[in-house]
Amino acid sequence: MADTKDGNSEKLVQTSSPSDNSDLGSAKHRQPRKESDSESTREDGKIEIKEADNLDKLGFGFPTWKKWTILTVIFAVQVSMNFNTSVYPNVVIRLTKAFQISGQAARVGQMIFLVAYAFGSELWAPWSEDFGRWPILQLSLLLVNIWQIPCALAPNYGTIVVCRFLGGLSSAGGSVTLGMVADMWQADEQQYAVAYVVLSSVGGSSIGPVVGAFIQRYLSWHWNFWIQLIFGGVVQLMHFVLVPETRATIMLDREAKRRRKAGEANIWGPNELKESRITMKEVLKIWSRPFEMFVREPIVLCLSLLSGFSDALIFTFLESFQPVYEQWNFGIIAIGLAFLPINIGYIIAWFSFFPFIHRHRKIRRRDPDALQPEARLYWLLWMAPLETLGLFGFAWASLGPSRNVHWIAPMIFSALIAIANYSIYMATIDYMIASYGPYSASATGGNALARDFLAGIAAMYSTPFYENVPGPHTLEYPTTILACLAFLVTIPIYIFYWKGPVIRERSKFAQTLASDRKKNVGAGESKGGRAGDVGEKAEAGEMEKGP
Repeated sequence: MADTKDGNSEKLVQTSSPSDNSDLGSAKHRQPRKESDSESTREDGKIEIKEADNLDKLGFGFPTWKKWTILTVIFAVQVSMNFNTSVYPNVVIRLTKAFQISGQAARVGQMIFLVAYAFGSELWAPWSEDFGRWPILQLSLLLVNIWQIPCALAPNYGTIVVCRFLGGLSSAGGSVTLGMVADMWQADEQQYAVAYVVLSSVGGSSIGPVVGAFIQRYLSWHWNFWIQLIFGGVVQLMHFVLVPETRATIMLDREAKRRRKAGEANIWGPNELKESRITMKEVLKIWSRPFEMFVREPIVLCLSLLSGFSDALIFTFLESFQPVYEQWNFGIIAIGLAFLPINIGYIIAWFSFFPFIHRHRKIRRRDPDALQPEARLYWLLWMAPLETLGLFGFAWASLGPSRNVHWIAPMIFSALIAIANYSIYMATIDYMIASYGPYSASATGGNALARDFLAGIAAMYSTPFYENVPGPHTLEYPTTILACLAFLVTIPIYIFYWKGPVIRERSKFAQTLASDRKKNVGAGESKGGRAGDVGEKAEAGEMEKGP
């Protein structure tokens, strides 16, 4: 799941931003090389090499084929992490029989993994920034795989709950995988890569039920965890072999060591000159900022809750599909295959963003200030209503064959929900990145936290929700309630599109970015620049207009 890192439509700001430890802060706002960015001599006489002088030695200098090879491996890693969350429901029935527990108790293993995952991805973030992406992701994958073994061999259900918790806490998630996008693509070139990784995040959650159905039908409950281990082991091996380090500071350290061996004795990398590695104070500051922004920033709060609610719907479907499709006499495998329309919806939504990404890139190349952050929400204005429409349609298509409803109807509506779910995740992440600049890692961290946490809670209420609603329409009413909630939580999208500049003016985080942008482009006004029109292009009809 993830804190997605994307290009900012504003002018670039210096890398010495207030959140230098933030991936988005360091990678999204790199300026073209200036004299002040060149190798500098410190008071102790040591010469520190700078990022701006060595872009060809960093991830930015990788050839396109190598970047996309790396990203495809990361795609598989992210799918495997989310697969672990969504394949578990297929083992619930088997666990109730094996350990003589209730179905609700068996679902605790699903809930605790997702809740731990929500916090685990945040806890890993500071370490990947200081020690590098490769070792941290390898360690995360190794730990996740290790905790699968006691789950598969568990003598009692308590072992499964504990190890599922540790597995979720060990999952680095988007805090590492999406950070690599910022390591390899410059600010205004990241959107295609971000869209690809977002697809892996949502897709992994809907592939699980398809595979899980075959496991449930043909294998014992132990194999639910063995399959997770096999998948995790394969992607860990792929990552070990095919993915190099991409974190800029680590690569600069290696370049400095290479140059010293070549005879330049006084060249040093940034980490080599630190008196100490990351301090506990810095770690606590990085850990606390996503929670602070989640509480204090209305943009982060509302859009994260929207994104979390949308993701929770998918996990609610993990429970609701069975009673809905059993009306058409669907068996275990057929119910699993009923999740394929969701995957199709995700792919359709992914492709639907391409024309807008292409258009925005062309506009920004002509004028970096031509689009305000609210432009990132434009396509979502049209996609978000599909969630409410899809839920209402799914609800009343659940009337089943007794009302002459064909089974294809709920599948079509579930695909519409998937299109909206992807669009919400992609657009809200994209907008937060553009709005918060150097604080984007923390803003998107709040989004990821909400998605995983609310999805975990959904694992506990979904089945009772569909079983205990009174009245003649026990399947239709619960989804109708969700449709009404979907309508309410999508309202902020339109508020932020029209009033986003006013709201950002009240944000200390967003205004830090605005202040830096004005400093950088102020000198350009005399040359025909438009540094003073902050917020003006966010008015109706202006954000999407291009020459």
